[in-house]
Amino acid sequence: MKLFAIETENLKLDGGAMFGVIPKVMWNKVYPADENNLCNWSMRCLLIDDGERRILIDNGIGDKQNEKFLKHYYLNGENTLIKSLAKHGYTPDDITDNILTHLHFDHCGGSIKYDETGKLVPTFKNAKYWVSRPQFEWATNPNRREKASFLKENIFPIMESGQLNLVEEEGEIIPNIYAKIFNGHTEGQIIPHIKANGKTIAYMADLLPATVHVPMPWIMAYDTKPLITLKDKERFFKEALEEDVILFFEHDIYNECCSIEMTEKGVRVKEIFKLSELF
Repeated sequence: MKLFAIETENLKLDGGAMFGVIPKVMWNKVYPADENNLCNWSMRCLLIDDGERRILIDNGIGDKQNEKFLKHYYLNGENTLIKSLAKHGYTPDDITDNILTHLHFDHCGGSIKYDETGKLVPTFKNAKYWVSRPQFEWATNPNRREKASFLKENIFPIMESGQLNLVEEEGEIIPNIYAKIFNGHTEGQIIPHIKANGKTIAYMADLLPATVHVPMPWIMAYDTKPLITLKDKERFFKEALEEDVILFFEHDIYNECCSIEMTEKGVRVKEIFKLSELF
């Protein structure tokens, strides 16, 4: 089995929103903001090639949003989804499965594109799109707090294409890929766990956006249920420590992967490394 980090664009988000109740004097030391209080974040996806299927996890912001929308996020960096796939010898047509951790625009915007006639169509025409049923129902009937993150043009064309597969419960959805569901950030977020070459890799999505979010109180203000996030993290850490799980980060612009350990201060980062060092 082969695993590849697939870099897409970076985006900037308000530091206070990304760190919640943690004071800026603390978080700015470890994840610095610019003069506008914006921090730069990656939108890093993961590609798994098991010899029969090519499974992509999340797909970034895409390229179909207008300038008015994008100006709020200051996209930057040289990478795009298509360029990064090509770097490893793949095209969108090679993708057989696209697991969407949740349907916020920075995780699923690349699912849909405009074709030559201006019609919205799936970017991955040969793929099954996997979303948890609770998340799909949540996203298609959005609350006022999250509504701006659930864009109809990212979601409904998947359903209309007939390529949507709803995950009903936790478990193995593709051989050696397990969906575990967490609800603090948004309802029904899938945190995929991949068993490969004797290791387990967890794609952290927005349960833990970056290594700096490992300490228990470091929770985003974006989370709809921060106290549930606390329980989510505790549940994740218990299993991750027992099984020596490797954490793969979607939003950490500085670090791809880490291991964790229990210390006197609680769970902390043990080692930081790149996915390519393992696979």
